[in-house]
Amino acid sequence: MLGGVLWSDPDPDPEAGPPEDLRRTQVMLRRLGVLMALAMIVAMAVLGVDTLPP
Repeated sequence: MLGGVLWSDPDPDPEAGPPEDLRRTQVMLRRLGVLMALAMIVAMAVLGVDTLPP
């Protein structure tokens, strides 16, 4: 993880954590990344792309 605070807060409290909307956005982007990776694997399988060398 990154060591710094990624959001604007005049009095940063390291125990408080990120705001709720940022937390929801991070979860959504993580799920989207997993979905995109699975979609790429399925697409390669359907199209017959050979990912391993002969």
